[in-house]
Amino acid sequence: MLIQPTEVKERVISIDVMRGFALLGIFIVNMLFFHSPYIYFNPYTWFHIPGDFETFKWIDIFVQGSVYPLFSMLFGYGLAMQFMKTQEKGTSFAKLAVRRLSVLLLIGCIHAFLIWSGDILITYALAGFVLLLMMRLKPIWLLLIAGVLFLLPNGLLNGMVYLLAKFSPNDVIIYTGIQDIESSIVAYSQGSWTDIFLQRLDDWLYMTQGGAIVFTIFIIIVPLLLVGAAAAKLRLIERARELKVFWIVTIIITLAGGTAIKWIPFVSEPNLFTVSVQDTFGGPLQAIAYAGIIALLCTIPFISKLLSPFAKAGRMSMTIYLMQSLIATTIFYSYGFGLYGKVDIQTGTWMAVGIYVLQLVFAEVWFMKFKQGPVEMLWRKLTYATYKRI
Repeated sequence: MLIQPTEVKERVISIDVMRGFALLGIFIVNMLFFHSPYIYFNPYTWFHIPGDFETFKWIDIFVQGSVYPLFSMLFGYGLAMQFMKTQEKGTSFAKLAVRRLSVLLLIGCIHAFLIWSGDILITYALAGFVLLLMMRLKPIWLLLIAGVLFLLPNGLLNGMVYLLAKFSPNDVIIYTGIQDIESSIVAYSQGSWTDIFLQRLDDWLYMTQGGAIVFTIFIIIVPLLLVGAAAAKLRLIERARELKVFWIVTIIITLAGGTAIKWIPFVSEPNLFTVSVQDTFGGPLQAIAYAGIIALLCTIPFISKLLSPFAKAGRMSMTIYLMQSLIATTIFYSYGFGLYGKVDIQTGTWMAVGIYVLQLVFAEVWFMKFKQGPVEMLWRKLTYATYKRI
């Protein structure tokens, strides 16, 4: 029997809504990088216009570092659902998953090096390969391994940064590179395709320097995928109505704890330590809370129907994500409208919201005729093409 992707009737609507919600948050955060050299300046001191700083503040507290963990856990959740589906049908999972992740890795490389340097697909694909090695483990073991991988190295690293901040404060100041900022603005707003490619490569190397991508994969993304896989095996989202008390308690604890941690850079000195703690520990807690809120809301038929546009976007999450990069780079890079460095954070945020609304409309229209998004169709064809019925 050929292993097929999840059909529409088999989909869990709340999971698609979560993906759709995460895509909006991801775009709002990514827009900071699309329209300005965000990676090269200290945002806590950079914005002098009150409206811009307030916008950044709320994005930083409630969106930045909180939506990608949600998307990561959903990635693990989806992979585990596929694994359980193959077990039920008695079909092979490993070869299929390796092929699927390999195609994802290829798409991520094209995205990172030819469209936008802030790609996350490469990281997801590589982390997915690690998850495959542990997919057969019971939920408790997945959670224990996730806890060890996440808490021990991150606790140690943040402890070392804390000591550095205490005894050598100048070494934990957030870097602002004027020359890097200027070269980014020149390349993206005025440069040729080659100039943009070289700047994009420099940005990617800067964000992954010192093996940062390896650390990100093993101590951040893999643990989040493991949590998602464990949740899938326990069917925590599908059983949201049955587990209402569990989710309410979880939401209260994680939302309160996560939000309190996310405020730290604004109530103390914003430096490498406070910002790291904010994103590393506050973000995932908020992500769990967001997942719980959406899971419970989707148990209410009226609200579930109201949120269906987000579910449609979630069903074509790869398409939506890549479209956002194509649209934004066309708006801001020189081969398009060349607005890089010319848009403030408030305008950029509203642009992200407006573009996403148009994407919701696109998704609604697309699914009137098709069952999958265009990139998802391509991903499916490349993944399943060589499989034969057995």
